[in-house]
Amino acid sequence: MDSIVNIKISLIDDFKNHPFLVNDDDTLKELAKSIKENGLLNPIIVRPKNNNRYELISGHRRKLAMQLNGIDEIDAVIKELDDDEATIYMVDSNIYRERILPSEKAFAYKMKIDALKHQGKTLSPKGTKQHSVDQIDDTKTQIYRYIRLTYLISDLLKLVDNSVLHDKRTYLTIGIKPAVELSYLTKDEQNLLYSTFIYDDLTPSHGQAIKIRELSKNKKLNYDSLVDVLSQIKGNQKEQISFNKEKIESVLPLDLLKRDKRYIEQFIIEAILKYKEIKKEELEKIDINNLKI
Repeated sequence: MDSIVNIKISLIDDFKNHPFLVNDDDTLKELAKSIKENGLLNPIIVRPKNNNRYELISGHRRKLAMQLNGIDEIDAVIKELDDDEATIYMVDSNIYRERILPSEKAFAYKMKIDALKHQGKTLSPKGTKQHSVDQIDDTKTQIYRYIRLTYLISDLLKLVDNSVLHDKRTYLTIGIKPAVELSYLTKDEQNLLYSTFIYDDLTPSHGQAIKIRELSKNKKLNYDSLVDVLSQIKGNQKEQISFNKEKIESVLPLDLLKRDKRYIEQFIIEAILKYKEIKKEELEKIDINNLKI
């Protein structure tokens, strides 16, 4: 059985590239209060480093809660672990928390897979190499979906996290499956996607994401083709106002028609505002119920 020792918190370094967030929020304050009243019920896990310091494997929230209470020493179990063993232990100690963001799970799984591979693919009884991913509790499909999220730019990954953090009726969110499709796009294409999502206040369904990936594969992904895909009404979207494209384009400057839809939309908005400013009194007299269409 591992023995428990008391270590100065100042000698403990956080795990390198720790994928799980440790937020100074209400739950952390509740943990600090519980520790203050009842003491630390579970010791943290650390491993020794070469410079007489320690690396924290499990217990980042407990360590921070102790610091909030002004305590400078903490009970710990010291384990002799190499880099790969430490990574696997760290992930397994955190992966089943009550709420984990998709981004946390994504990078945690990637770290564990990499550690398992580096540790060596184990041989099956028949002598063939067995992929070490089998040792993880989640299904292979789920694991690889999460790992694909690590290929998203940070802005898009935040929209995936929003699906857990926020109500999709008030925040832009992207589901796991469409996010996986978008992860195969280049960084430049992903930046285009993000700016378009924010500008048009829309994100794709899984089916739309598949179409976007296909456009990328065929070198046809641009702002206009992206908007064409996103403009297809989804069940959870409000119906959009549509206009006769030919009639609108017939009165626009020819040079403007060469620009993408964002410039055309902005031009129309500014033109309407300018016209409204000039014709304010006349516009107020118009009876919209008697307009001839």
